[in-house]
Amino acid sequence: MSYQSPIPNPQSLPPASAIILAGGKSSRMGQPKALLLFDGEPLIVHLVRILRDVFSDIVIVAAPEQELPPVVATLVRDSVAYQGPVGGIYYGLQAAREELCFVTSCDAPFLNLDLVAFLLALATEHDVVVPYWEERLQPLFAVYRRSVAPLLRQQLERGELRPIFLYDKVRTHKVSPEEIQSFDPEGLSFRNLNSPEEYQEALVLWHDRQRRETATEKRNSAPSASSSHLSLTVELLGVARLKAQTATVSLALPVGATVTDAFVSLAEICPALIGSTLSADGRTLLPGYACNLNGREFIKDMQTVLTNGDHILILSSDAGG
Repeated sequence: MSYQSPIPNPQSLPPASAIILAGGKSSRMGQPKALLLFDGEPLIVHLVRILRDVFSDIVIVAAPEQELPPVVATLVRDSVAYQGPVGGIYYGLQAAREELCFVTSCDAPFLNLDLVAFLLALATEHDVVVPYWEERLQPLFAVYRRSVAPLLRQQLERGELRPIFLYDKVRTHKVSPEEIQSFDPEGLSFRNLNSPEEYQEALVLWHDRQRRETATEKRNSAPSASSSHLSLTVELLGVARLKAQTATVSLALPVGATVTDAFVSLAEICPALIGSTLSADGRTLLPGYACNLNGREFIKDMQTVLTNGDHILILSSDAGG
């Protein structure tokens, strides 16, 4: 589920390619960002799926030998690894089919498609369109013409690995915060995932927005469609609570969801539970933990179907008696 407003008429936009930069070191995250689970799929898959609503040509720039899941996109690799954003933009422009190219990093799950469309519309008379948000330019959420590629190659040769060195050399339009707020009031398009803490915060925010959307859909739908989702609560005790740093987690699941489905959703919201309380795939509890349903029975069959309002309790098995 995506909370972004749909583009009213994508056909009216100028032809453009999308370039996703996925070849960073991810040193602060400690694991490849492109492979982080987000909304039930690797982050790079999530981003490609969103961009497919607007772009038919998508290019992913990866590091040499970097592993990525299968996606419908053109994959290119840096000739020299870790040349910074300039290298990624340059290689992406070289592979793109269209003259105008929207560039984003692979860790921007909240990108707003209406804002992207606005940037593309501005680019018809400019070489670069770059937002200015929180007192700095946002070069990894910007539009570049393929014609600037030779200048980027010269920057690489000089060791100038920051895109802003390009901006004074070409026709650059800087988008003001006021313009941005018309499409993305909170500036979530520029929210990147640089650490495990930011990743967990983003998952919580995403699921919170999903729950809000579900509640809105229920209010606006006919009574016959109002029961399409279940609202559940998971309570964590002991080590599970310490790992997740929260006592309770609210879940919104489709009708017919099972205990396994609840665990998978819980793993997405609280990835710290994976490997400590939940299995690596998030589908079951590790040995030493038990699942109690509504304070009445301990569940051994993970395919048990849940009902609206159920309360799941996760605790150590010895505490369950």
